[in-house]
Amino acid sequence: MNTTKRTEISSLGEFGLIDRITRGITPINRETIEGAGDDAAILQFGSDEEVLISTDMLMEGIHFDLTYFPLKHLGYKAVVSNISDIYAMNGTPKQITVSLALSRKFCIEDVEELYSGIKLACQQYGVDLIGGDTSSSLTGLAISITAIGVAPKGTAVKRSGAKETDLICVTGNLGAAYMGLQLLEREKIAAADKEVQPDFQGKEYILERQLKPEARKEVIEKLREENIRPTAMIDISDGLSSELMHICKHSNVGCRIYEERIPIDYQTAIMAEELNMNVITCALNGGEDFELLFTVPIADHEKVAAMKDVRIIGHIVDSCMGQALITRDGNEIELKAQGWTPQGE
Repeated sequence: MNTTKRTEISSLGEFGLIDRITRGITPINRETIEGAGDDAAILQFGSDEEVLISTDMLMEGIHFDLTYFPLKHLGYKAVVSNISDIYAMNGTPKQITVSLALSRKFCIEDVEELYSGIKLACQQYGVDLIGGDTSSSLTGLAISITAIGVAPKGTAVKRSGAKETDLICVTGNLGAAYMGLQLLEREKIAAADKEVQPDFQGKEYILERQLKPEARKEVIEKLREENIRPTAMIDISDGLSSELMHICKHSNVGCRIYEERIPIDYQTAIMAEELNMNVITCALNGGEDFELLFTVPIADHEKVAAMKDVRIIGHIVDSCMGQALITRDGNEIELKAQGWTPQGE
C-alpha cells in the first residue's frame, strides 16, 4: 500500500482507472491484433479466424446480493455477461473458463447450484466449459469468467470505427435490468418486516432482465444474414450513456441521440414512476441490460430499420459537437459517463 502519495481511485472512476493502468501498454507479439481497451482482445494465429478473449469478474456485495439472487440464476448471468462481450465484437463465443473464490459459508450443494446455471447458459449458447480455478475467500463469493470466441478474419468490430453520419442503433429496450434491481432492493427492505410478503406481481419482466438476462446472439446472426457490418459496437453493461461515450472516444467522433427514440418497456416505465425516478435517466445510466449498441453507415438505413428488435436512436456527428441527448422539447443535454467506484475500506 502506497502511503507517501495517494490518489484515491474514486477521483478517477472506473474508466479513468482503466485508462491509467493500460496507458503505455503496447503489444509485442505479432499475434496480438487488439489488446486492452475493447470488449474483447483480438488474437490472430495464422488461420482464417481471429480469436476473441474477454474476462469479467463478479464480486459478492458489489455485483450481486445473495439475499435475493438465486445461485443458479447468478451462474447463468455470469456466463451471459461475458459472452455478450464476444457478440459485441461481432464474434461467436466458443469456450469459457470459470474461476471461483469461496468463503466457508458455501457448501458443495451451493457450488453445484451455481454450476447448474453456468452449464445451462453454456448449453443455451453452444459454449464449452473448458477449465478454471478455485480458491478460498475471506469475503464471500467471487466469480471470474474468461470467454473465448472467434470471428472470420477482418470481421471483428471494435469501438473505434464509427464515422460521421453513421446511424446509432440499440437492440431491445433499456433500463429494465436497473428497475429490476431497484424492485429487488425495495422488497429486500420490506422483507425485514416478517409480516410483509414481497410483491412482484406484474413486474416479472424487469425481474428477469436483472436475474436472468440474455445475450443478443440472434441480432448478430441477423446482421450477418443481412450483410450488415457495424462500424463500431459495444454491449450495454454500464449504461447507454457510458457505452456511447466509449464509442465516441475511441472513434474520435461526437453523437446526437433522441429521447423519444430510446426504447423503454412498459414495466420499466411503471416501476420508475412508482419510485419517482426519471425513466430516461435510468435507461442512460442503469446498466446490465446487455443489449448491443452499434453504428452502421447511413446506406444501411432501410435494412436496419426493418430489423426486429433494433431501434435507430441517433447519429454520429463531428467530434467538435460533443455528445448530447436531444430532449423531447428540443434541448441538448450533455451525456455523462457513469461507472464503478470503490466502496468501503
